[in-house]
Amino acid sequence: MAATSNSLLSLTLSQSLIKPRTRGLSLSLSPTSLSLSLQSIHRSNSITCSSLNGPNNTNNQDLPIEKKYPAFPTVMDINQIREILPHRFPFLLVDRVIEYNPGVSAVAIKNVTINDNFFPGHFPERPIMPGVLMVEALAQVGGLVMLQPEVGGSRENFFFAGIDKVRFRKPVIAGDTLVMRMTLVKLQKRFGIAKMEGKAYVGGEVVCEGEFLMATGSE
Repeated sequence: MAATSNSLLSLTLSQSLIKPRTRGLSLSLSPTSLSLSLQSIHRSNSITCSSLNGPNNTNNQDLPIEKKYPAFPTVMDINQIREILPHRFPFLLVDRVIEYNPGVSAVAIKNVTINDNFFPGHFPERPIMPGVLMVEALAQVGGLVMLQPEVGGSRENFFFAGIDKVRFRKPVIAGDTLVMRMTLVKLQKRFGIAKMEGKAYVGGEVVCEGEFLMATGSE
């Protein structure tokens, strides 16, 4: 009887060693079945890799470069900008508004071209946008934020009052697109003074930044 019990115990242990179980998964140590399992895993991985590198993901790579990159959105075009800002050629330095929160913030762009009237003198052999004009362009974006009825601004009584902590990080040259963000930090409506923060970018990198004071008023 004892011998029979030992035989049954030995058989049970050997079966459990040959076919270990995990959660919901039976593994067989048979060389044939193991080989088949590895082949099926390899095929599965191959199918996964093929689907990741398949036609759906190469469509964008096959597109010509002029179709790959979408244009900036237009929240406010040049005609709408001219209705708000009093500036005119050659001193209107904002071409398009791409994000707008009246009285809070705005993001606008300036397309810098070799036809800009400051390039013949700055500099004839190396056209670089003057830093003071980048500051002026940012201030004009600030004007778009502040010249709103809810803020109390008026195009007939709006002035650039001061700048602080201005830094120029990289030169801006002909062919660049200057992307400018101005954000209202503090408004003293009683005195008509607005403090703003501004940053200008080219290709996602900061090229100019600073703090601005604007003097606003009503007619």
